[in-house]
Amino acid sequence: MDLISTTADLRRACERLAAHPFVTVDTEFLRETTYYPRLCLIQMAGPDPADAVLVDPLAPDMDLEPFLGLMADPRVVKVFHSARQDLEIVWNLGRMVPAPLFDTQVAAMVCGYGDSVSYEQLANDLAKARIDKSSRFTDWSRRPLTDAQLTYALSDVTHLVKIYEALTAQLEKNGRSAWLAEEMAILSSPETYQADPEHAWKRLAGRLRKAKEVAVLMEVAAWREREAQSRDVPRGRILKDDALVDIAIAAPRSVEALGRLRTIPNGFERSRTGADILEAVERGLARDPATVPMPERSRGRGNTGAVVDLLKVLLKAVAEQEGVAPKIIATVDDLEAIAENDAADVPALHGWRRTLFGEKALALKNGQLGLVLERGRVKMRAVAPA
Repeated sequence: MDLISTTADLRRACERLAAHPFVTVDTEFLRETTYYPRLCLIQMAGPDPADAVLVDPLAPDMDLEPFLGLMADPRVVKVFHSARQDLEIVWNLGRMVPAPLFDTQVAAMVCGYGDSVSYEQLANDLAKARIDKSSRFTDWSRRPLTDAQLTYALSDVTHLVKIYEALTAQLEKNGRSAWLAEEMAILSSPETYQADPEHAWKRLAGRLRKAKEVAVLMEVAAWREREAQSRDVPRGRILKDDALVDIAIAAPRSVEALGRLRTIPNGFERSRTGADILEAVERGLARDPATVPMPERSRGRGNTGAVVDLLKVLLKAVAEQEGVAPKIIATVDDLEAIAENDAADVPALHGWRRTLFGEKALALKNGQLGLVLERGRVKMRAVAPA
């Protein structure tokens, strides 16, 4: 089993694959020591098993332009499983997102296979194949790759062909192809992969309650994100998440105050990095608290706990009845927002989700729908007006 290691061979392989209506794609990468994932291997296959290929992006003078051209070809559906990280790699390579796109994990959720179903489960259920996972956590950057690694890597795209064909048939039979299209629109958006430092604070803000704290976090998190990107190292190598939260809460304005924080490494406060942090703190404190966007979880949702609990039961009942994974219909944040506001701008109140679940959720909340237990299963019943 050979690796494609020249641009000319890659071009010929991509030309063959472009003749098919779809191509299955996977990548192997490392990101333990870097901010951006380091691409180590590309796997592709089409309906014809003879066209399955493995590509070595680490080969000397390898130009991945033919691969990016195939990923941008509007005539060919690009099929991934759990695509987000693979798509991030393609975005970093060429500032483009493969389209049209099909994610078998999302499609499986729409078809009722449960939340975040694994590739191994789908391969077993739909392709009647068993995956040898012994090579999964090997070092894909080391050369030469072993036969076991290459066999494992190729199986990630060859079995995906049958999985894609089976899920496509199920979606068409159930009339749910449009549901998947909505999800693919989100995955295909460049905004999904643009790591904007100005948004880095949102992932950590749930533990904060004051506008001043969030303002400081916004500045410090943006500084850390820029540092990690420029040095190409993981965020935690710059400063741990807990340290950022501690800085936001304490808002230290001197070297000594910064050094007293338990999550700051000894001597860190007197380094150039320490000075940068203190400058970020000052920028945060200078923000007008009235203009600071407080995170949803910091706002408190009043006495809606019981409503949320009922909506969770309804969600489970709808998911079982319709054969759809609950996670793709609504999140807990969606349920909390609906409990607070009938016009909440959440996915569960738009598109197919509103038809499937959102309208029922509003009816339940407003006393127009009831839940009853019949033979151990939750059933929905309309409630007559009083």
